[in-house]
Amino acid sequence: MDIGRIGLWQGVLDQRPSSQVQEVVAELEEMGWPTLWIPEAVGRDPFVSASVMLGATSTLKIATGIVQVHARHPMTTAAAQKTVAEAFDNRFLLGIGVSHGPFIEGIRKLDYSKPYSFMVDYLNEMEGAMYMAHGPEQDPPLVLAALGPKMLALAAERTAGAHPYFVPPEHTALAREIMGPDALLAPEQKVCLEKDPEAARSLARENMALYLGLPNYVNNLYRLGFTEADVAEQSDRLVDAIVAWGDLDTIQARIQAHHDAGADHVAVQVLSPRGELPLAQWRTLADALL
Repeated sequence: MDIGRIGLWQGVLDQRPSSQVQEVVAELEEMGWPTLWIPEAVGRDPFVSASVMLGATSTLKIATGIVQVHARHPMTTAAAQKTVAEAFDNRFLLGIGVSHGPFIEGIRKLDYSKPYSFMVDYLNEMEGAMYMAHGPEQDPPLVLAALGPKMLALAAERTAGAHPYFVPPEHTALAREIMGPDALLAPEQKVCLEKDPEAARSLARENMALYLGLPNYVNNLYRLGFTEADVAEQSDRLVDAIVAWGDLDTIQARIQAHHDAGADHVAVQVLSPRGELPLAQWRTLADALL
């Protein structure tokens, strides 16, 4: 599956009616975006959402960033993956991940004591899952949400690759070193088309606050050399590492930095105030990047 060098990551369409979502993804396809990444947390079911979006388009690929493995039996996930891939000409890329303790234990009330072992067992069961329906002509690809060395290595060994989230290019370089030259590496990059430093960093901090309360992301930042003070204060250093803000040249330079560090694909997430639909920014970026 060719997902392109640059894709679009969004988390705002869950707040729109499905009829509008269909109109938006058709417009994104017309803009030239090759791939759209969609999340799973406490919103819509990602397999249903992917089907709605794929049904409204003809070339756009939909990738999940990510499906929470604790939410479904692995046989159910494997069946859903094959069902969507077969129905829509293999335009579906399944990304799965262990998510975060506050989501899995706090919201789903499930055990999160051994996330790595859980993922290993989950992959084993997905691979061995019985599926007797009409399936796609070829096995659909799978990627893992991965930040730390063990999960990155697992992604390279057992799947098509990794989709790291909330990472700077320095992490991309480390991930490529761990994963080797062949595995797909598709990091997410937050961007803000705002040239005023105070306004840009304010919007960035508003978006980053949730993630800085999740241990997996915070521990990854510590591995990259950020300090407890950086995290607690949301320092300019940290904000500027996670969110590329400014003019188009600045945004392009950050995306290129990921590619130079070893990324095959960069999933660009446009930050917008209060979850507004950034259609104009998506078009501006499409015209500049694609």
